[in-house]
Amino acid sequence: MKSLAELSAIRDRMKGKVAIREGSGETRIVVGMATCGIAAGARPVLNTFVEEVEKASLTGEVTVTQTGCIGICRLEPIVEVIKEGEEKITYVKMTSEKALEVMEKHIKGGKPVLEYTISATEK
Repeated sequence: MKSLAELSAIRDRMKGKVAIREGSGETRIVVGMATCGIAAGARPVLNTFVEEVEKASLTGEVTVTQTGCIGICRLEPIVEVIKEGEEKITYVKMTSEKALEVMEKHIKGGKPVLEYTISATEK
């Protein structure tokens, strides 16, 4: 059994992660987490985005959520980045390493990482 202080510390640590997952920021990162996405490695990708948004103190601006099947299973894990007033960007065959790059270049820097997008894959 955990002490009251330990439980309180756990609650405080998790509050930020819950806010990231339930927020209403102007940028949304949506990770496909159906069976196909999970089998392809979507869980570490989702965790990387949550951790990086928290590290960058972007919890009020960026929301990380999950969805079911996006419909193109052969390209899983799939991540959609939706920014208000901009066209949705769909990233495919994502990894935690690619998620870090997307965070730096697209989410923080405003420049999509085109080589990881569905349009680059479909050429």
